[in-house]
Amino acid sequence: MKNDKASARERNRHGVVAETQVLETDRVASKTGALIFSLALFVIAFGLVLVLWQLACGTLDAVSVIVALAVAWLVTSTVHIAQQWEKIVVLRFGKLNRVSGPGLVFTLPIVEYCSLSVDMRTRSVPFGAKETLTADLIPLDIDAVLYWMVWDAEKACMEINNYSLAVQLAAQTALRDAIGRSSVAEITIRRNQLDKELTQVLDEKTSQWGISVLSVEIRDIVVPESLQEAMSLEAQAEQRKKARIILMEAEQTISEMAKEVGEAYDDNENALQIRRMHLLYESVRDTGGTVVVPSAFAEGFGDAFPDEIGKIIGT
Repeated sequence: MKNDKASARERNRHGVVAETQVLETDRVASKTGALIFSLALFVIAFGLVLVLWQLACGTLDAVSVIVALAVAWLVTSTVHIAQQWEKIVVLRFGKLNRVSGPGLVFTLPIVEYCSLSVDMRTRSVPFGAKETLTADLIPLDIDAVLYWMVWDAEKACMEINNYSLAVQLAAQTALRDAIGRSSVAEITIRRNQLDKELTQVLDEKTSQWGISVLSVEIRDIVVPESLQEAMSLEAQAEQRKKARIILMEAEQTISEMAKEVGEAYDDNENALQIRRMHLLYESVRDTGGTVVVPSAFAEGFGDAFPDEIGKIIGT
């Protein structure tokens, strides 16, 4: 078990889509009731024939058993049960006669027979494409799920042989074609658009078989490890380019705004002085610092008392 897990991790490391595993036991509807009904019908017909033979002939022999088996087989082949989600295609002498079900379906022994029992429920099928080249020649492994259902049991029986396999092969082919027309970047970026494109293409192809494709969902895209580093560097370079462009656009906007502000303060010295004071206050408000501003206050004292100041300086 450990070896299997290790090998699965190794496959994933080398860019290979791991095989789909069922994590839980499949819960499918049971047909036990229909089988029990057919068996009970066979036993009742077989026993009734033996009883009637006993009453008529007074003894039972090999002939009576053979006749009872034949009658029981004819009765069982006459009455069938179709489940609520099934349609039964009935042929008469090899020609299509009708599509019956659900419920009891009666057929003429030997003349008519049930050709195919068609499940009309929605089905989910995993499929994928391994090492498929993109438009830029990069191999990709893609894992996807297909949801589809049969809406016309007659076409599904008459138009194609093994419609279930045909749907899976068509889905895989359509996925490979879509990958070949796109680059790696387009596939990873527009995954939802690729899902819709595949759904439309497959539905157009399978509608002539009486089958409707409901949706295609891509679950995983695996890029080879040798290319992951190169793609990562390319993505980083692209992000740096975008960051620099955004920075330059911001610088251009700031320069234009600064030019407009400068023109607004050009003819108004008082407004410019108030703006300076405001910026000065903002710079020291949080730090609690002290700003020393040069002033002409001392010069006023020199003009008023020139002699006294000269004496002070001389002393």
